Amino acid sequence: MTAAPHDLRVEHLSAPIGVGVRRPRFSWFVDHVRAACELEVSTAGRVVWASGEIQTADAAPIVYAGESLISNTAYEWRVRSRATEGEWSDWADSTFETSLLDASDWVAPWIEPVQRDAVVERWSIVDWIRGLGPDSPPEERLRPAQLLRQRFEVGPGAVRARLFATARGVYSAFINGARSDDHVLAPGFDSYEHRVSFSTADVTAALVEGENVLGVALADGWWAGRIGLTGSSAQFGTRTSAVWQLHIDYADGATQIVASGADVRSETGPWAYADLFVGERFDRRAVPAGWDRPGFDDGGWMPAADAGRDHAALVPLRGEPVRRVLEVSPVAVVETAEGAVVDFGQVLVGRVRLRLRDTAPGQRVAIEHTETLAADGSWFANIAGINKEQTDVFIAAGGPDEWEPEFTFHGFRYARVSGLTMDLSVDDVVAVVLASDLEQTGWFEASDPRLDRLHQNVVWSQRGNFLSVPTDCPQRERAGWTGDIQAFVGAATNNAQVVPFLARWLDNLRADQLQDGRIPIFSPRSPFDAEAAAKAQGIGSIVAAAGWSDAIAIVPWTLYERTGDRRVLEENFDAMLRWIDYQTTTARAELPASLAEVALDEARADAQALLYDTGAQFGDWLTPSTMEGRPMHEAIGIAPALTGEYLAPMFQANTLTIAARAAAVLGRATDAAHLGELAAQVRAAFAAEYVDAHGDLPVRLQGLYVVALAFDMIPAELRARTAARLVELIRERGNRLDTGFLSTPYLLDVLCDSGHPDVARTLLWQSEMPSWLYEVDRGATTIWEAWDAISPDGEIRPMSFNHYAPGSVDDFLYRRVAGIRPTAPGYRTAVIAPDFEAGLDHVRAHVGTPYGRLAVEWAVAGDAASVTVDVPHGVTARLATPRGELALEPGRSRHSMSIGPRA
Repeated sequence: MTAAPHDLRVEHLSAPIGVGVRRPRFSWFVDHVRAACELEVSTAGRVVWASGEIQTADAAPIVYAGESLISNTAYEWRVRSRATEGEWSDWADSTFETSLLDASDWVAPWIEPVQRDAVVERWSIVDWIRGLGPDSPPEERLRPAQLLRQRFEVGPGAVRARLFATARGVYSAFINGARSDDHVLAPGFDSYEHRVSFSTADVTAALVEGENVLGVALADGWWAGRIGLTGSSAQFGTRTSAVWQLHIDYADGATQIVASGADVRSETGPWAYADLFVGERFDRRAVPAGWDRPGFDDGGWMPAADAGRDHAALVPLRGEPVRRVLEVSPVAVVETAEGAVVDFGQVLVGRVRLRLRDTAPGQRVAIEHTETLAADGSWFANIAGINKEQTDVFIAAGGPDEWEPEFTFHGFRYARVSGLTMDLSVDDVVAVVLASDLEQTGWFEASDPRLDRLHQNVVWSQRGNFLSVPTDCPQRERAGWTGDIQAFVGAATNNAQVVPFLARWLDNLRADQLQDGRIPIFSPRSPFDAEAAAKAQGIGSIVAAAGWSDAIAIVPWTLYERTGDRRVLEENFDAMLRWIDYQTTTARAELPASLAEVALDEARADAQALLYDTGAQFGDWLTPSTMEGRPMHEAIGIAPALTGEYLAPMFQANTLTIAARAAAVLGRATDAAHLGELAAQVRAAFAAEYVDAHGDLPVRLQGLYVVALAFDMIPAELRARTAARLVELIRERGNRLDTGFLSTPYLLDVLCDSGHPDVARTLLWQSEMPSWLYEVDRGATTIWEAWDAISPDGEIRPMSFNHYAPGSVDDFLYRRVAGIRPTAPGYRTAVIAPDFEAGLDHVRAHVGTPYGRLAVEWAVAGDAASVTVDVPHGVTARLATPRGELALEPGRSRHSMSIGPRA
């Protein structure tokens, strides 16, 4: 009998209850070669889709094609599979539930608690550089979080209840004192002008017959709180509000909807303030006991106001919510005069939970956070900026207590706890790690502990920065910078199932796309961001930029390559075209500043009209040699000035090529031909303008050469010379990298593909700054923003110690060192090509594919190597050996081979 399918998914999630699309996709694993499948979907015993036999040999998700799905409905589905010339398997069963699928499903008004407007603070990048900031403490500028309370009756026979809720702000919901779900900082960060996600929670078990209470605690969050580099407040609005509908189904078929409305009452909560960046101040004495349970007297509370029925922006939450995903215990607690310094041994993202064995009424306990200590071990606040205090304050009611903040998070390794009356024990404190709750699907480990640590650092940086949106850093900015995620997306796909998470972020990015086609440099983007860019000059005025804006093509295409997910291309293709149209229009209308006074002949003018090489750009951001010996605010403009003109048309050509390939996948042959031809024209024009007869570029920086080679901007007859020049530039830097944000992801692969794998290995193993192992050797537990965040002489710089973008090297570890390389979308075909010359004795790695786990373990002893490979059914894999490629059968296989002496 053919084994039944297993690990059944809907929209990449297991038995989800808030599916928000009308044509969901079904996927599963099987332990045989696929030949056909059959699906059946039903609700309340009635079949709504019987697919019949679908002949398919791959693991691409099957798209629902039955009756229109109904909002807030539970569905059962089952699937069976048939192998080639085999019998049908048994059926495998699972479930899913739809969310509210239409804006018209919403009848509840937004409600607004009694509140004072948030203080509007407007700060600029220049203010930050000059060290300006508020001149009053947080409690004088920030405002309290609010409590909302609604009483309702439940009749006999309630069998199912789903709460649909969201906020302009962040909220926690409770039914009769029990949390509605395990989400944190719901509904998460969105481009709120265009879309506001709402959550779905199963609250059936919390209801009782008779009187019930729905309680909501509501804070400023991303909506009205302080966010972004400048720490400016109220970027989307000055007043928080919430909306919810509780749908209750009864055994007799009746349905009851409890909607937010005029019966909701509000009061100030125990939070004097709760801010994502500043932190929160919580007073245990001010908690209204039983406020979220029946029997509480809310006669003194004020009625909430009706804030209208604008439901157009409401969308079901896509993907996984933010949750408490781990807990980390301290490795040390050191008592100092300023408080107990707790070392968690790991830079992480989240907050601290304290167990207080005894307190006095009114006792003030403060928790400060930092990612590093000073060189002498003293406290050092590494995050400088406006409203970046990262300090939580607890006011005790007396006696033993336990407290974890509710509406904030921090980036830290160390916490300093002050205000205690007794020594703090390691058993009294824990770090609660927060992240979007993504399934971890891959791992890499090697015989060298430094390489292991490098991989772990990448995983921790990915976890900490994948919080609602993919952020650049989890403390200073927490912004969805497009440049960071386009650099890192390949590495991200190896470590976790990122499609739902990044698809949601791409929803926001498309919503933020400007009318003229520009893709903003970060998303979500607030009205304040638009105003600030319009008022600024220089780098602060940049709205769209090469490499950053090209994320609209690079991220979807990489997801497609690694997962075979066509929908991510379908959803983003038109946005790619609009960005391409902007680049094309700008190229025709403008010349770069370097040619402003140059008389161009007709051929050169025609070539320039093809090249998007104008305007303010970030270029190869943070190129090391351009930062040396200069203050940060001066140094950051050098790489953009040197490289922006040349990198912009390189990324233009790359995006055109991606769009052409995407068009071909989507069956848009005319678009594919046009885009491919335009890409060739841009490359030819670039070569004519910027590549000399020796394969050299106008500015001799490693990054330009790397990207030019990676994006095929160099004529074939000159590639070897260009690669040789790149190696020469590396040697001139003492075998150290000198690449920035845009070029680092391609550096090692370009060297390998150009016939210089030995140079790539030298850079990987380099331990002098700048290098990945320099950070590891200095105790890094995440990826740093700057290679010299800790200088060779031990000086600690006020920089972020948690920026995942340079961790793109992790993709190289999987693909080149372990040797797991997809050669067709979704690993339909793959090659296992271990790098026995990497300087390692053994390596183990695995990735998740649409077919299952693809794993390799290899070891070298003397002149011999052994390789063990686990290939899931459906993946056609080959093993690269010194004598050629060997076809691999599904399942586990072991291979021994002679490799000759290692270099």
